[in-house]
Amino acid sequence: MDLNETTRERIEGLVRENPVLLIMKGNREAPQCGFSATVVRILDGLVPDYATADVLQDAELRDGIKIFSSWPTIPQLYIGGEFIGGCDIIQELFQSGELLETLGVEVNADAAPEVNMTQAAALALQEVMKKQAPEGHTLHLQIDARFAHHLHLAPPMPGEIAIEGPGLTLYFDLQSASRADGIRIDVAEGEGGTGFHIENPNAPQVHPLAPSDLRQWLGDDRRFEIIDVRSPEERALASLDGSVLLTPEEAQRIESLPRDTTLVFYCKSGVRSQQAAETFSRKGFGDVHNLVGGLDAWLESSEA
Repeated sequence: MDLNETTRERIEGLVRENPVLLIMKGNREAPQCGFSATVVRILDGLVPDYATADVLQDAELRDGIKIFSSWPTIPQLYIGGEFIGGCDIIQELFQSGELLETLGVEVNADAAPEVNMTQAAALALQEVMKKQAPEGHTLHLQIDARFAHHLHLAPPMPGEIAIEGPGLTLYFDLQSASRADGIRIDVAEGEGGTGFHIENPNAPQVHPLAPSDLRQWLGDDRRFEIIDVRSPEERALASLDGSVLLTPEEAQRIESLPRDTTLVFYCKSGVRSQQAAETFSRKGFGDVHNLVGGLDAWLESSEA
């Protein structure tokens, strides 16, 4: 079956515009098949940002991508404009370490993180292991690329780093271990009962900035960079005075600035800009802000 030119150009545009693109069933937050969910878990552990396209909402894409890649199944992963493979291949590349290399992810396999655990947390985790752990299962802490923390029980896996705690052993995969140094695990009491609270000093720090505060900053002639992470088409409709569009060239310029430079990110509603702000926080910038509610909130407050 031939692929019509319109569909081909559309798919080429998706692949070209997104450095890491996963064609899948569902989306990153809600995969709709086990194979897509598997690849999402792998990517979430490696990179903070990547694009997804849902074939369940787009029949043209679902049929066209199989012809475009000459690959019969979904999901499909593209990195740097190149087709990498489906679920089985991605798992193999991940286990061999080739996927990390392709994504440019560096991991120190010898780095054992320092973990601080309160006595209350240790006792509570010992109780969890005693009551809930099936035979052969151990306690794992996964920290994904967005610094979400997941405590769970599973069999130990090859290559994991084991950290001895008070009366228990905590296992980390290599990516999680590289994000875990200095974490503190404690018990937290809430309406739903007892849980665990994890403080991670390595997590990106992004400060919410209200539209009213940004107006005050502008009025005070405070020096800072305002960065628009939307598309050129969105920016043509409306933008904040003094802001710059986050193009690859602007990203390089911003990365060359002193790490104490104040950065303010915005988009339409504040979601995309939060992700961009976290990316620059991970690059070592210490005064990073995200405009709460984005341009929508800015314009709404202007009309009030």
